[in-house]
Amino acid sequence: MKCIAVVSLLCCSAACGGGDTQTRTIPGDRAAAITVEVLNANGRAGDARVGTRLLRRAGIDVVYFGNAGDATLDSTRIIVRRGAAAVGEKVRQALGRGRVEVQLDSTKLLDVSVLLGADFSAPGSSLDFHP
Repeated sequence: MKCIAVVSLLCCSAACGGGDTQTRTIPGDRAAAITVEVLNANGRAGDARVGTRLLRRAGIDVVYFGNAGDATLDSTRIIVRRGAAAVGEKVRQALGRGRVEVQLDSTKLLDVSVLLGADFSAPGSSLDFHP
């Protein structure tokens, strides 16, 4: 009976993925969360998803991602909708590129809109994508 309990405990430990030592930042855990929408404005498929993953890794709360419609931009724009330019600067640092603009808009229920331009590139295979 004791052997069965030990085997069950070992199986549960292995199934829970106890080997992952990397900690993830939780948006809003240590400070106020920055809420962001990420829009692909370069025509390349999948860039909004990659940008979303980069920002979430930095602890930024992405509430929506998708396409910017027919807009095509050469460079990435980070548009502050609520707050000060410092909020946009945090997003720019997480992406590693972009120009911060302040266009306050109280009708949008988020802090920043990100329009990914043609200068945006995926950082390689350092992001784990799940099906």
